[in-house]
Amino acid sequence: MKIGFIGLGIMGESMCANIVKKHNDTVYCSDINRQKVAELEALGAVGCADNKEVAQKSDVIISMVPKSEHVRAIYDEILPFIDESKICIDMSTIDPSVSVEIAKEVKAKGAQFADAPVVKSKPAAIAGELGILVGCDESLFETIRSILAYMGCNIIRMGDNGKGLVMKVCHNTLTAEIQNGVNETMLLAQKMGISPEDYHTAISYGGGQNFYLDGQWKNLQDENWTTAFSLQNEFKDLGICERLAADAGVDMPGMQHAKSIYQKGMDAGIGAEDWRATYKVVRGDYDA
Repeated sequence: MKIGFIGLGIMGESMCANIVKKHNDTVYCSDINRQKVAELEALGAVGCADNKEVAQKSDVIISMVPKSEHVRAIYDEILPFIDESKICIDMSTIDPSVSVEIAKEVKAKGAQFADAPVVKSKPAAIAGELGILVGCDESLFETIRSILAYMGCNIIRMGDNGKGLVMKVCHNTLTAEIQNGVNETMLLAQKMGISPEDYHTAISYGGGQNFYLDGQWKNLQDENWTTAFSLQNEFKDLGICERLAADAGVDMPGMQHAKSIYQKGMDAGIGAEDWRATYKVVRGDYDA
């Protein structure tokens, strides 16, 4: 079974690298950044001139790109080359409605489609330890589970097409709200003379312990804003959540507050920095 991978960004390059290392057949890849393609070729992948070539040569086509419009553009390009022999897996975090629309188009060609967005960030992508939230038919899930296992160790089917993305948006919204709580209380602790290290240790002793703080307190202390997951990508995810909440008639004031912090970061021009740079927003670095 030949696998094609489209999108070699911060996450995609490591996800594809794990497939190349673990899969026993050809892995094709493409990206607008030809240097990334060359790097994957050095690991053993076969670089393609464009996405159409990936679609033509692969049995399983995986995409991992930033936004709905990018996924839409990929499928507009490759749909003529999709037939009943293909399985399509989009691992991007996009609007569920867009993904469901694409799923219908793919299925109309006789192929199969899954949305399979990932949780955790770059270190987990490198280690092949991502969480993967899947929306697809139950029979397809059993078919693709072994492929997804090249990239992740916690894989769960959430329901039919679109449900993996709904769960991913819920996950990222919760982490943004947790992050904002960390930002506010760590700032207060520092203002009162408590170091980030001692703050983290004390929180770890009680019910406030959380994955975000465990992984990020040192970066926050060192003011390291190097990007593993960008502020602008999380802002995009909160926008998706806002639309889902409106459609479902669910009031989410915590989400709205977190989104307002991200909006300030976007307005300040730090969208390309890591999402933990919201700490600077809460600290008041960009207040007028």
